Amino acid sequence: MNTFIIKVSAFWDSEVDVWVASSDNLPGLVTEASTIEMLTAKLKAIIPELIELNRVEFGNKDYIDLYLTTHRHESMKVAG
Repeated sequence: MNTFIIKVSAFWDSEVDVWVASSDNLPGLVTEASTIEMLTAKLKAIIPELIELNRVEFGNKDYIDLYLTTHRHESMKVAG
């Protein structure tokens, strides 16, 4: 498959209860959403727009692949 890869990293911001996503290889990509599903939908909508706005050259690729890596840290009190 002839694809252009966009790598996105997201982390859970527990202070405001949202996933925050950004990308090092697509300028301007910063967004947030309350669920991973909503975040994925937003990314699918804005990535093609940002590619066009930034005039990103990706040759004659047939597809854009989104690689979404998530990070979430939770602390729990130990009983006892």
